[in-house]
Amino acid sequence: MRIPSNTFLQLHRADGHLDCTAYGRLLQCCSNGRLLRQGQQLHARLVLHSVIPDNFLASKLINFYAKLNCFPEARRVFDGIQRRNIFSWNALLMGYTVQGRFRDTLRLFSSLLTCESGDLKPDGITVSCALKALSTLSSRSRLARDIHGFVVCRGLDFDIFVMNGLITFYSRCNKLSSARKLFDRIPKRDIVTWNSMIAGYSQSGYYEECKELYREMLGLIELKPDEVTAVSILQACGHSKDLLLGMEVHQLLVNNGVEMDMSLCNALVGFYAKCGSLDYAMELFKDMEEKDEFTYGSVISGYMDEGFVEEGMSIFRQIETPSLSTWNAVISGLTQNNHQEKILDLLCELLASGLEPNPVTLSSILPTCSHLSNLKGVKEIHAFSIKRSYHQNIYVATSIIDAYAKLGLLGRARQVFDRSKDRSLIIWTAIISAYSAHGDVHTALALFSEMLNNRIKPDDVTFTAVLAACAHTGMVAEAWKIYDSLSQNHDIEPTVEHCACMVDAMSRAKRLSEAADFIRKMPIEPSAKVWGALLNGASVSGDVDIGKFACDHLFKIEPENTGNYVIMANLYAQAGRWEEADMIREKMNCIGLKKTAGSSWVESKGALHSFISKDESGDVNEKICTLLGDMLGSTREE
Repeated sequence: MRIPSNTFLQLHRADGHLDCTAYGRLLQCCSNGRLLRQGQQLHARLVLHSVIPDNFLASKLINFYAKLNCFPEARRVFDGIQRRNIFSWNALLMGYTVQGRFRDTLRLFSSLLTCESGDLKPDGITVSCALKALSTLSSRSRLARDIHGFVVCRGLDFDIFVMNGLITFYSRCNKLSSARKLFDRIPKRDIVTWNSMIAGYSQSGYYEECKELYREMLGLIELKPDEVTAVSILQACGHSKDLLLGMEVHQLLVNNGVEMDMSLCNALVGFYAKCGSLDYAMELFKDMEEKDEFTYGSVISGYMDEGFVEEGMSIFRQIETPSLSTWNAVISGLTQNNHQEKILDLLCELLASGLEPNPVTLSSILPTCSHLSNLKGVKEIHAFSIKRSYHQNIYVATSIIDAYAKLGLLGRARQVFDRSKDRSLIIWTAIISAYSAHGDVHTALALFSEMLNNRIKPDDVTFTAVLAACAHTGMVAEAWKIYDSLSQNHDIEPTVEHCACMVDAMSRAKRLSEAADFIRKMPIEPSAKVWGALLNGASVSGDVDIGKFACDHLFKIEPENTGNYVIMANLYAQAGRWEEADMIREKMNCIGLKKTAGSSWVESKGALHSFISKDESGDVNEKICTLLGDMLGSTREE
């Protein structure tokens, strides 16, 4: 964009005596055209002719500099205003917010609130900028409450822009009930209001509420869903595997002739991939002229989720320079599919590419290290996370706790927990699970009690960990107390995992009849875990009848699980019922099942070696002896 030549002619003839309105128009032209040099010349002319900008002209200068990301200059103009009004404050607030300088936005907003001038009255624009900053930073909830109170006191709760900002903030802070209350109070909602609430539900995992609100929106006459709505609802459909509704959304987009930009295409690809409709996902993927890291990540994750590891790796290898998020998708997929032996090699590739792992990478790799009993790797990742200040990331800290616990270093796991600043539910659950897995029921229960005293609300996963701790030691009375508190005190419906823990607790306490009766009365269909717990209890107690009762169900649920056949055959053998034992083994042979051989991994000289139980081939024996010699020579106390 160019400034019209007649404006420059007017400027020269005026010899600096243009009024503020004329200067304002010129600055607006420079701002619209991003003409930094010309705008600076205009500013210099103002200084040359000793023109002191009023609030109007100063706001134009601030807008100009902010748009071109020249914030030191914008701030100097702002500081030079003798008597600022709300328009000049808003100019700088909007500049900071539009350019993503949200901490500066909040600092300036706080300064405005403490300003002594009684003439200043923050308006809807002022508050909207502050709320945008708060929503993005997802912090300072106290300031948000103050702003909300300010909005009500000043009567700004009728400003649709302000209310939309509050809904977005509460949604991003996972305070969906507060967001919904505001949404319901707005008499005339615009498209942003609906999209803010729908996006809030979708991003916070409230997929059914998201879809319900979308259906309500479809019934409106004055408003129709747009591309932003579609992205949110497609994400919800993908995560909830609602293929039918997602396809309806896709058809609506096609019928309305909506232009498919990258964000919408990515949402569609991600939706079909998450629903397992990989043919549809790949068709859209191939038709896309431009693809970004999200596109590739969605397809790779889709293949990995369905167990098609090679196909996912093939897509990954097509990318010339994969982004870190794409590497993370592959590593996560390999972990999910138990391809741990490939992950460490992939990590070496990632480092060789010049990229550096982030918290997502670390939390995906740590389970592999613990699975392979690689204590050295866990320690190195822990050290790296401290060096990069990732150790306070809740997911990294949780993964480190879990890894140390699985490697038997419960003391180190506890140290990580004790040093964590953010004691959210996930990290409490991790440390309780660690003590539970080690059979330290008293510490697990003490931590659970401490968590409740800290007003942390447990979820179903936390209760599974606590009940598992009781099950390990056969503490039936304590298990019943916790199980009953699920619905009575915490409004949580018992899950099949909770029921499995209860059966395990009773079985270990040799109260098999009580456990069997519990299963018969279960409000939900018993899973293999439930019947497996009963079978294990029967095996320990030598109760053939209860064992057969459990196995009859297990053979139907998981007919190819060799472990169930082996346990039942051994149970018959222990009871001297050899004929039944042979029948079980014969049944196992008839369907082509074999007992899975155990395997071990050893890391030596930077390479990972795998050994299968009872493999007595000469090459393997020689390899084992060589490795043992190397390891004994370098053994040191950890």
